[in-house]
Formats: sequence, C-alpha cells, structure tokens
Amino acid sequence: MIGRVRPLYIVALAVLGVSLALPIAPAKASVPAGAAGEEVTLESIVNNTILGHAEDGYYLNFKPFAQVELPRIMLVRTADGALALEAYGSTKGLLRGGPYGLTAHGDEGEGHADPITASAELSEAIGAKEHLHSPVVRTSGQVVADLSISRHLIFGLLAMLIVLGVFIALAQRYKKGHDQPEAPQGIFQNMMEVLVVFVRDEIAKPNIPDGKWRTFLPYLLTAFFFILVANILGLVPFAGAATSNIAVTGVMAVMTFAIVLLYASTDYYKELLTGPPDAPVLIRIILVPIEIIGLVMRHLALAIRLFANMMGGSLIIFSLIGLVFMMNVIMGEAAAWSTTIISIGFTVFILLLKLLVAFIQAYVFTILSALFIGMAVEEHHSGGEQEVESGPGLDGRAEERLDAVEDKVERRAQPTTA
Repeated sequence: MIGRVRPLYIVALAVLGVSLALPIAPAKASVPAGAAGEEVTLESIVNNTILGHAEDGYYLNFKPFAQVELPRIMLVRTADGALALEAYGSTKGLLRGGPYGLTAHGDEGEGHADPITASAELSEAIGAKEHLHSPVVRTSGQVVADLSISRHLIFGLLAMLIVLGVFIALAQRYKKGHDQPEAPQGIFQNMMEVLVVFVRDEIAKPNIPDGKWRTFLPYLLTAFFFILVANILGLVPFAGAATSNIAVTGVMAVMTFAIVLLYASTDYYKELLTGPPDAPVLIRIILVPIEIIGLVMRHLALAIRLFANMMGGSLIIFSLIGLVFMMNVIMGEAAAWSTTIISIGFTVFILLLKLLVAFIQAYVFTILSALFIGMAVEEHHSGGEQEVESGPGLDGRAEERLDAVEDKVERRAQPTTA
C-alpha cells in the first residue's frame, strides 16, 4: 500500500514544484461579474470568500445557482427622535430605498471614510456583491437594534424543527407500543435510543446526584441533540452551523446558568456567598469574589468553547478552499491547478474531522452543563452526618476490603509447623 501511495506524493510534489517555478502573476486579476467587472484581490478573497462565508450574513448562498437575500428589519430612532420599525425585503432594497449607506471593509471604526451613499457607487458595490459582506450604516438618525433575519437564525430554526420532528415521531411510536412494549424497530430508532440512553446513563446520572437527574434530563437531551444537529448542518453544502455564532452559544450558556441559579441548593449559595465554613474570615473575604467570578467565567467559557471550535473549523475549510484563489492571484493559473489537489485533500480530511468534532462538542457542552447543575443542586452534609451515614455502608465494598485485610492478618499470625 505504501509503495502505491508514494508515487502519488512524488507526482504531487513535482507538479507543485513546477508551478512554483513559473513566473509570478500580478497580485490582481479582473474577472467578469455580470454587467460590471469585479476585481479579485487578496483582500476580497479573505473578506468575501473566507470570512464572508464563515461569519453570519443576511443571505443564503446557493452558488453557482443563486444567492437569496434575507429580509432586513431595523428598529431605528429617526432624526426627530421618534422610534420606528423599518422592514425591507433585502439588503439591496434597504440601501436603495432607505437612508442607509454601505461601509467598505477596513473603513469601519476608523473615522476617516464616509459611507457609500451615491447611487452610482452603490450600484457598483451591489453589482460586485460587496453589500452582502459589508456593514450598513444609517445616514440620518441611528439604528437602535438590528432585528434582521440572518443565515444562522434560519439554520438554527431548521435544527430546532428537525429535532422537534424527530422526537415527536419517536414519541408517537413509543406511545403506540406502550401497552405492548417491544424492541426498537429499524436502524434509526435504535440509533436514537442509544444516544438517549447514553445521555441519561453517562452524562445525567453520574453528574447529578440523589436522583435529581430526572428533573434536568429533558434539558440535557434538548441541548445535546440541538447542538449535534446544528453542527452537522454546518457540514451540509449551502447550509451553515448556527453554533458558530456566539449569540446562539451564549443563549444556551445563559440557559444553563439560569438553571444553576434557580435550582441551586441553600448550601451552594451559602458556600458561594460566605466562603468555606472552616476557612478564616480574611480568607473567606478573598475567596467570595473569586468564587462569584469563577461561576460566571465557567458559563462564559461554556459559550466560547463551542463557538470557537465550530467557527475555527469553518475558517479552516474556507481558508483551504480560498487557497486556490489566492494562488491564482499571486502565482497564476498553473499554481492554482496544482494547489487544487492538495487543497481538496485537506478539505475532505477537515470535513471528516469536523464530523467527529460535531459529536464531541455536543457531548462536552452537555456534560459540562450536567456537571455545573450537579454541583449546584448537591446537598452538603456535616461531618457527623457523613460518619453516621457511612456506618451502614461497611457491608459493601469497604467491609469486603476489611475482611480481606483481616484474613491476611490471621494467616500471617498462625504458627507454622517445622
């Protein structure tokens, strides 16, 4: 097998070496873009191809078939101070029909460039699809809240509907067989039951004590399957992962945080707000703010971890694809063709790795949520109560260990005959 694969490596390296030896083309190349010519540069590749597709946006990308722009809804304060709700069918309609301008990449926040508002310049930017990747600003008054429908919102709702449809169908199937229980039928039902049992036995039960896991199992199952479906949607062509948006993962982390605060035991709050009971007063004064900050940071990390992993995977995939266009701009068409083989190979590898990460991240978020909830709802007992409760427990493993030790001692104490 190694002997067969080695010549492929040699050919690929040879083609890449020949392409690198070719004369370097200019750093810009013009390609037609409908009626207007769109200039392809390294900046446009990074902003539009890589970042533009990995980030959230107000359009659905079905290239090479079509690009569907999503409605824009703005809560604004007009120049006379009145609040108004404005709705437009697309970003194109917002720019052409409202008091809005387009901010080019690199100009936002620098304070030296005015937004594009002239009709000719707007038409040129819209023809080059720049309005899909650049922010819009209001030229009169201000935007209070952008309530527009985004790509990640669409796929987040789609993930929710998929999870809801799957479990309603499974619930109806189990409800019909309630009177006459039978084994799960089909691969799909068996697979879903395995995942549900896994979340119950490997995540909820070990981390939430005293049988309280039953209260929180529905939330843990919902979080696990929503994240899993949303992550897998990110691997589907023309789709996207809602979990690569910090707003989505932030809301889920806030839900876990709210459950922790609502269901936390009195002992948890007592230790959180007063510190360990056996610690000196000065130490407790120092530990209380540290514990409160740690409580918030744990849930903040819960949101950032999922967002960063999913966004990082998308950036790597689009960077590998964009590498072909970069090589075309920098070194020419021959270098781009030779890079295509390597780029596609690594892209397929990252896609397979991201499929594994989709399951891992759903598991990590769910088990950390269960761990935080279990820490909060756990009832703490005093030392005397623990000693009393541990007495009857000697008839289990502890008693077996003690009996084994006693047997060894007795055998050693018995006299030996010459």
